[in-house]
Amino acid sequence: MKKKLSIIGGGACALVLASEIDTKQFDVTLYERNANLGRKFLVAGDGGLNITHSESKAQFIKRYTPHEFLQSAFDSFSNEDLITWLNDLGIETFTGSSGRVFPDKGIKPAEVLAVFLKKIKINSVVVKTKHTWQGFGINNSLLVEHNNQLLEIKSDVIVYCLGGASWPVTGSKGDWLRYFADKNISVKEFQSSNCAFKIVWPEDLVSKIEGKVLKNISLSSGNKKHEGEIVLTKFGVEGSGIYPLSPEIRDQLNVTGAADITIDLKPSLTPDKIIEKLAGGGNKNLSDILKNVLNFTQTHIQLLKTFISKEDFLDHKKLTGHIKSFKLTITGMAPIEEAISTVGGVSLPEINKNFELKKLPGHYAIGEMLDYDAPTGGYLLQSCFTMGKCLAEHLNSSNI
Repeated sequence: MKKKLSIIGGGACALVLASEIDTKQFDVTLYERNANLGRKFLVAGDGGLNITHSESKAQFIKRYTPHEFLQSAFDSFSNEDLITWLNDLGIETFTGSSGRVFPDKGIKPAEVLAVFLKKIKINSVVVKTKHTWQGFGINNSLLVEHNNQLLEIKSDVIVYCLGGASWPVTGSKGDWLRYFADKNISVKEFQSSNCAFKIVWPEDLVSKIEGKVLKNISLSSGNKKHEGEIVLTKFGVEGSGIYPLSPEIRDQLNVTGAADITIDLKPSLTPDKIIEKLAGGGNKNLSDILKNVLNFTQTHIQLLKTFISKEDFLDHKKLTGHIKSFKLTITGMAPIEEAISTVGGVSLPEINKNFELKKLPGHYAIGEMLDYDAPTGGYLLQSCFTMGKCLAEHLNSSNI
């Protein structure tokens, strides 16, 4: 007799899991609180569906904080494997100049989602939308609300694909934490990640720098360094250059209420080379020298003049020190409603290597609902796809 398997949530994890689960072994029903599956998946693809990244597997896995819990699954279904899997589904991909991987130009996110939904339908998975999980019933059954009625669902296997708390407009609210806490499962409140970071700019500087971009820079926080670019905003800073530093910045903010970041405004040049170039500028105005020999914009110069003393600015050696180590203080993060992703959820020690909840045998949790951090660039989607695929393989091969 087939075992009954329930999937709670219809995001990226669930799409792959429902596509790959063996419905000859399991009667599978997927419950989704929205009217359609993949709503957050579509929102994430607005402006381009960054599915994964093309960097080496060895470097890729280290992008997660922590990464050890995902290592085995990623070894089984890596970014390279995902690209092959998508191609086999008829979703061709291309790699952008930044190394990010997208569906071929002309393929819209809705078309990618349609391929998943077709595969799920062919796989005979029953999909029930407008069904919202409301916690546990007797013997850990599921309580699901539908049309103002509370249904009790009994299953042999349950997989939670509940997402985090970012973009709550998509239904990803993280309001389920209390249900696990009631079962003595350790959970952490959700916090923003991959978001804007607050900097209290001098009032007279804001109008001069708002909307400006600092390109080809290197940013550091704690022991982590990342190259990229940032956008200066009235609120503070955001962009691909600082998002990967979210864990380090958040840790500092949680402890002290402030976090220091260091920016190398010219990572391609050594300090000695910068001093040499400044000295070779002759008797020109120093601001003009910075523009001509270092290709600095007016934004670079305004930042330097605002945050360092006039004496340091006019001293080539001290100025070079600030160029190579320009410091800013972050005092907060954007609210969850504005964050690209979140960290928090079910604590990782609560699951085993197969993502099964240790205190609830037969119950599994995968995806952003787990307490780990993934930077932008396709890493979060990749981790969700990886967990969905590997859990399907585990369940298909297990004698449950």
